[in-house]
Amino acid sequence: MKYPSKLIENVVESFSGLPGIGKKSAMRIALHLAGNPEIKSKKFAESLLAMSEHLKTCNECFSYSDSELCNICSNPHRDNFTLCIVESIRDLMAIEETQQYRGKYHVLNGLISPVDGIGPDKLNIHSLVNRINTHKINELIMAIRPCIEGDTTIFYINRQLENTSVKVSLIARGISFGSELEFADEFTLGRSIAERVPYQQNSH
Repeated sequence: MKYPSKLIENVVESFSGLPGIGKKSAMRIALHLAGNPEIKSKKFAESLLAMSEHLKTCNECFSYSDSELCNICSNPHRDNFTLCIVESIRDLMAIEETQQYRGKYHVLNGLISPVDGIGPDKLNIHSLVNRINTHKINELIMAIRPCIEGDTTIFYINRQLENTSVKVSLIARGISFGSELEFADEFTLGRSIAERVPYQQNSH
């Protein structure tokens, strides 16, 4: 495709490299921003630059944050004794969209997968166990996608808590096996959190 401007072409190429954005969508975005250079384009560029330079990782839950603690971990109105365990920050944000959960989170940053060379030591599991012991957590809600890797991860974490009184729950299986949590509709995901069930080792 011939572009009338190399500058436009560069923007299209940058956007089309993002997940879920093809060349046509990238072109629409680029032309929209080009038509509003004084306001939207400048604000957009400044936002991206600020995120690139200042975005941090929360010291407690490992989500993104503007400071040492994210807005959820530092919120005094959240339940300090319930942790929702998620694979990724995308899953955390999907659950927040449901507005059905008022506790806090812990982001594993992946799932145990020996085939891919991902063991427990490469995930935020050790910090999770320390957090449970330090903050006297009452319940873990395993909001992890139903798949072999997910079940393995849940089983491993549960084994680390055998000598504790922490209650371990699974989200209700309204989410089909192998599905990504971030693509579930808000109603189904919210109901899965609300209707969570106790975890049993033979349930996987």
